[in-house]
Amino acid sequence: MTMTLVPALPSPGSACSTALAQQILDTFPSGSYALTALLRLLDIEASSDVETAAVQCRIQPRLLINPAFVASHAQTPEKLLMLVMHELHHVLLGHTTLFPRCTRAQNFVFDAVINGIICRMFEDPAYTAFLTDYYDSNVYPLCLLRPPPGWPHTTRRAGALATLPTELASRIHAIHLALYSSAGASYQEVFEALPNLLPDLNSVQFTLLGSHHGKEGGELQQTSPLLFDAVRGIVEQWPQPPDPIQGRSLADILKYQTIHPDKVPATTRQLLRGLMRKVANIHGAGRARQRHNDCQEVITPVPSLSRRSMVLHAIGVAPLLHTGTVAWRHPVRQGARVHVYLDVSGSMDDVLRELYGAVLDCADHVHSTIHLFSSKVADVSLSDLRRGVCHSTGGTEIACVAEHMREHGVRRAVLVTDGWVGIPRGGHLEALSQVRLGVAYLGEQSNQTDLQAVATHTVVLPQGV
Repeated sequence: MTMTLVPALPSPGSACSTALAQQILDTFPSGSYALTALLRLLDIEASSDVETAAVQCRIQPRLLINPAFVASHAQTPEKLLMLVMHELHHVLLGHTTLFPRCTRAQNFVFDAVINGIICRMFEDPAYTAFLTDYYDSNVYPLCLLRPPPGWPHTTRRAGALATLPTELASRIHAIHLALYSSAGASYQEVFEALPNLLPDLNSVQFTLLGSHHGKEGGELQQTSPLLFDAVRGIVEQWPQPPDPIQGRSLADILKYQTIHPDKVPATTRQLLRGLMRKVANIHGAGRARQRHNDCQEVITPVPSLSRRSMVLHAIGVAPLLHTGTVAWRHPVRQGARVHVYLDVSGSMDDVLRELYGAVLDCADHVHSTIHLFSSKVADVSLSDLRRGVCHSTGGTEIACVAEHMREHGVRRAVLVTDGWVGIPRGGHLEALSQVRLGVAYLGEQSNQTDLQAVATHTVVLPQGV
């Protein structure tokens, strides 16, 4: 694909959009931040349909930016870069995948955490001025959406907190400092504590960055995996906070839900069974390669040394029937049962019913413990799967799968996923490479690149399972 200097715009004749696109590109240092992949996917459009900015994750993703907002609040390259980074982080963190119907308080918390992340990436006042100029430290709760006064050199309490009760002000100040500390604050810490301390935000007049309720579908939609992957590549090259894991995921918050397993087409079942048989090293079209001798208990007129017969004889009763055993030689499958790692991240919500049904249809090939993975691995039994038990953080990381396999000595496994799990590297790549690994991808639009280096066998399940 030939790379163009500026993104393809939905309205080629729009001078305003073209100028804005060039202005945004000029905010990034030349040749850095992996912009190539992003510019192939993302259109930049000037739009008054959003109050500030928004990313639309559709078939053709768009970055919508209000030029009047840029003229008033993001006049410098540094400020404009902070606005773009804020929007891209919403995509990277997949907020609407985790919370499809975000409340105003949840959007407030997301913005507070993202603003802390991007300020710790770029601490220079030229960048942080975007937030300090836009949000007033003397207005509560807007003071929490910007760095504390004097940051990063001092940690003065925001002026707005002086109007609150002492105990409440102290708790909020502690959260505010944590968001901008060297380690950052995790979502769990902020999400559990902050919403309960906020006033009724529906009665507060202010505009969040990102126009979470824009006219043109301003609410973010996590429906463009290609855009997510491009943004992930960019952010990996950005300067990282001292502890980049803190505050960047909801990995500590497992959501519990119930899935009702559904029947799947015979084609899907056959494809998944075939993959499992390859991983388990079962050969032949259903033919067993081994026979096994078992003892079967039966009722017979032939006398036997059973306990019941001996007791009846001892009391003078002659039994007509006796309990005995006969040898039963029957075929059994050769090959080990495989461990199934089922992707239960937010992008898989619409197909989990069918995927649960597909795995249950293949139960005779499957290990007794099923591994549900998102950004954590949750082990459940086959009976739990039949009851629809599902534990998920909403995100997706291959790292947790690799660590789980290494910890439990897994040697044969099948991953069922849409493929957007991240490229394994280092020790995780080594751990996955030692496993006989089959990958069942969901649909032709799935990402078959991330796991290409470690997959022993692959199959593509029909779209919609």
